[in-house]
Amino acid sequence: MLSRVYSCVLKGLDGNITEVEVDISNGLPALIIVGLPDAAVKESKERVRSAIKNSGFDFPMKRITINLAPANTKKEGTHFDLPMALGILKASNQIASEETKEFAFIGELSLNGSLNKVTGVLPLVIALRSQGIKKIILPKRNAEEAAMIKDVEIYPFDNLKDIVKYFLGEFIVNPYKIDRKKNSYSGNEREDFKDVIGQEMVKRAFQIAAAGGHNILMIGPPGSGKTMLARRLPTILPSMTYEEMLEVTKIYSVAGELADDAALMEVRPFRSPHHTISSVALVGGGRVPKPGEVSLAHYGVLFLDELPEFQRSVLEMLRQPIEDEVVTISRLNTTLTYPSKFILVASMNPCPCGYYGDLFHECTCTPWQIKKYLSKISGPLLDRIDMHIEVFPIKYEELTTEKQSKSSLEIRKDVEKARQIQLERYKKYNILFNSQLTPKIMKEYCKLGSEEKALMEEAFNKLKLSARAYNRIIKLSRTIADLEGSTKIDTTHIAEAIQYRNLDRKFWSQ
Repeated sequence: MLSRVYSCVLKGLDGNITEVEVDISNGLPALIIVGLPDAAVKESKERVRSAIKNSGFDFPMKRITINLAPANTKKEGTHFDLPMALGILKASNQIASEETKEFAFIGELSLNGSLNKVTGVLPLVIALRSQGIKKIILPKRNAEEAAMIKDVEIYPFDNLKDIVKYFLGEFIVNPYKIDRKKNSYSGNEREDFKDVIGQEMVKRAFQIAAAGGHNILMIGPPGSGKTMLARRLPTILPSMTYEEMLEVTKIYSVAGELADDAALMEVRPFRSPHHTISSVALVGGGRVPKPGEVSLAHYGVLFLDELPEFQRSVLEMLRQPIEDEVVTISRLNTTLTYPSKFILVASMNPCPCGYYGDLFHECTCTPWQIKKYLSKISGPLLDRIDMHIEVFPIKYEELTTEKQSKSSLEIRKDVEKARQIQLERYKKYNILFNSQLTPKIMKEYCKLGSEEKALMEEAFNKLKLSARAYNRIIKLSRTIADLEGSTKIDTTHIAEAIQYRNLDRKFWSQ
């Protein structure tokens, strides 16, 4: 007898309906799976067989053929266990109900028939909803994540036996509902810019970076507050929209990094990988390509502490994600694209000992050592970082002052105003902030007067800027003007933007 149930196959962050066809015929007992299954799907035959038997049902001692259609798409993951088991039970008349055709099934089976949590449920549910299936049965531990999607009925179960009883009318389960506020990820709210003493110029730079989505590099001696400042950047970024939350949550779901009690990512991500990270872990990849740190930082912050300590080959792989805001991973049978729209924050010491240029400590490094240390960061990568900020040590007078700094909430209000100006200005171009401006759009919204052009020409020649660095200074100037509510870029905006590139001259031009 032939039966058919529905599931979904995941390709990157997108999914397509998969028909799980089961045919039981006379012949030598065998369980054959076709339709380009990967190793995890092939191994499911042993899990399915044991789960059916240990749940108290009969496993047909006949020839069982399972086809995962469309057959030309590679099937990956353990979530096909449940639809295959139900297909076998339906084909062997142990489930007589026709109601299964309204459902899609997702779930990994244990040998005793219980359902295990699977990764990538959120994009699977979104794909099923978009293709007309709005009733989904899945493991209880995935219920909160899946129920975040509107207009879908989620039916969570603990085991295979209860699912069969549900279709036989012996077990009642209502669609799962959640309180979105209760089940969202709130992040760390203890960090605030008001805790950072001094460093007013660096705080100003972070405000500009947040307002325009600009990348930033801090260079300064140990203990000057670089890491402390970087960790507080997410607290001044505007709140994510619901669509942004869903997109970030999809990435974390596919990567398997969603906690059981945190279904929706409401706070912008902050990722801080160690300098020993591999290129695959940073940009994504693997046998089954998964998102890397650049994608897990989507709509948030990627912080690279001690930048020269990273392998140069790893750092060079950041060029494409920074420029294109996507990562494309190609394998023999598939090409996947993951988003990577993040603000890069990097920090480093000015030399191996950390005290080059420090007024309070003597540098013990030779010029050759300093040059070798700085050369670990290539010019092309440095060009893609909009702001280069020198962070100086805190003086004793600043450390003991009782003067209160601006809080993150106060800074964020100004950032949100500037972001709103940009959203309104670029709405026809589908651009979120100034750092995404193309040369064509810059000609329309970043026009310079004669004085501004003269200042830029002088800076271009003296600092020996590249065309990319020139454009980034113009974008910075546009953001500074937006923070002041100015429709025109003037010389003060350009002058401030230029000072955020002075490390080109002080360190790398030697």
